[in-house]
Amino acid sequence: MERNTFYITTPIYYVNDKPHIGHAYTTILADVLARYHRLLDVPTHFLTGTDEHGQKVQRAAEQHRITPRQQCDRTVVRFQQLWERLGITHDDFIRTTEERHQVVVRQILQDLYDRGEIYAAEYEGWYCVPCERFFTQRDLRDGLCPECSRAVERLFEKNYFFRMSAYQDWLLQTIEGNPDFIRPEHRRQETLGFLRQPLNDLCISRPKNRLNWGIELPFDQEYVTYVWFDALVNYISAIGYGADPERFERWWPASCHLIGKDILTTHTVYWPTMLKAIGVALPRTVFAHGWWLVGRDKMSKSLGNVVNPMEMADTYGVDAFRYFLMAEMTLGQDAAFTEEAFVNRYNADLANDLGNLASRVLTMVQRSLGGTLPEAPAPAAAEEELVSAVLAAVGHMQSYLTQMQLDRGIAEVLAAVRAGNRYFDRMKPWKLAKQGDGAALARVLYHSSECLRIVSGLLFPVMPGKMTALRQALGLGEAAARPRFAAMAAWGGLAAGTRVGALGPLFPRIAAASETLAEAPRGKSAAKASAKAGPEAENLVTVGIEDFAKVRLRTGVVVDACRIEESDRLLKLQVEIGADIRQIVAGIAGAYDPDSLLGRTVIVVTNLEPAVLFGVESDGMLLAARKGRKMRLLTVDGEIPSGAAVS
Repeated sequence: MERNTFYITTPIYYVNDKPHIGHAYTTILADVLARYHRLLDVPTHFLTGTDEHGQKVQRAAEQHRITPRQQCDRTVVRFQQLWERLGITHDDFIRTTEERHQVVVRQILQDLYDRGEIYAAEYEGWYCVPCERFFTQRDLRDGLCPECSRAVERLFEKNYFFRMSAYQDWLLQTIEGNPDFIRPEHRRQETLGFLRQPLNDLCISRPKNRLNWGIELPFDQEYVTYVWFDALVNYISAIGYGADPERFERWWPASCHLIGKDILTTHTVYWPTMLKAIGVALPRTVFAHGWWLVGRDKMSKSLGNVVNPMEMADTYGVDAFRYFLMAEMTLGQDAAFTEEAFVNRYNADLANDLGNLASRVLTMVQRSLGGTLPEAPAPAAAEEELVSAVLAAVGHMQSYLTQMQLDRGIAEVLAAVRAGNRYFDRMKPWKLAKQGDGAALARVLYHSSECLRIVSGLLFPVMPGKMTALRQALGLGEAAARPRFAAMAAWGGLAAGTRVGALGPLFPRIAAASETLAEAPRGKSAAKASAKAGPEAENLVTVGIEDFAKVRLRTGVVVDACRIEESDRLLKLQVEIGADIRQIVAGIAGAYDPDSLLGRTVIVVTNLEPAVLFGVESDGMLLAARKGRKMRLLTVDGEIPSGAAVS
């Protein structure tokens, strides 16, 4: 029977430079998976760390005119600070310069050497410094490194080798018989293809006259350990291999080694054969995710197209950054990163859908129910779609977690959020409040709040900061504010009498450059357009696109309306625009009865200078079409949340 534990690891990162979005993505993904398993009450251990030996670190130190140890100590802080900033909840952070790790590496090396699994031989071949790997002539692509496409060096030297080739047939059979060992499937096939060619033995040493920054071989003081042989051991040295058998037994085998696809061979060929040689079981899964691309290119420092995760978090918020990375990439495939895509997803999913629902529900509970939730009324036929969508999202998220399809799980939760907005719009609680139908109003606001309770729990691992704030605003105590799947799977978890608190805009909308209209015709084209316009255009005053772009148009929902006694034509409206409620005075009393406007979606100019009409302040203007005495408000075609940009 499989143990009910979850041990997840990230690669350990080189300390030759500051962290970038690739490091942030893998670590956030591991954190989200760890948090979800904690929600399932599964004992969880999350390991990350830094790879601090090797030629890249030594060369970085030389460039900075410091020692390799100083290079490590300076750079590791950048990773630790970023993980704290991004809300990473690792249980352990291992550095390969720590004695607890080096002791285990030396023990393994000596054991393998004593048993004849490591031998000395002369070697001649091609070496890539950035990848710190040897390649044969047939491995090269156009004379360059097959991994990073950079120049390689010709080396001839004595080294020590691990008899990796002896395990080729065993590894082939193991991978073929265990489809879950390497995921996704196309990466499994990639490894199988690699193994159907002759497998060479692995060079596991570097002479000190070329590289002295590494773990010294216990059987030859003139050599240090190859950085990949050293680094891979961290997965077992960190959990007590060779030192604490009980702890090691608790967590090994690892549930998931989470890696980028560029280090597939080291984790699916080198590491399994090393484990086989020392008599340790294989990890359950090695999962290789894709790359973040800019255009068609991988993000890399050499191309100068790397996104700084600290800057993104500072600009847009940690939770929004975490959400985009998790929702945008399908695990196992590459994904494109652009700031425009980020803003579009933020506005659509977080500002317009989730933030809009939270604002509408909490505002009405406070305004119409005095901030106190009623007794939990049993869901009726009107709530059928809402309850079904929300509880289905709970089941889907658990299922997609096991399939490593996190983006699909998040999509199901957002579908539940949209069901919440549809329910709110259909039930029109603002109208129920105006009609004095207290029982119906309480039912709608309770079930809308319950929807928020569950979806905030489902999104907690992705956006822990914002979802904690939302859950606290829903009146959930400290214990309940940290969700559990078991509680989310049952409808009606909000207790009667719960006090709902105030919550500012959860996800303030980001103004995007794409919200402006396409560039207007200029020069001769503009003249032709004017000529075609006919007589009415002769005295038309034109404005440039730059001036028009200054006008901010948003959708809004009318939540209250009444007449202004001193005026025959003015109505005073309360209009919900995203997370805000605006008071607007509109001259539409001759065309609309106040009650007929409740729940109607209108278009509002939101950056108009406030004015006072008949002693009432107006902060915005509605758009309407007029022909003679006939007037009609401009609206949108189909359902769309309040606060959406109009362009």
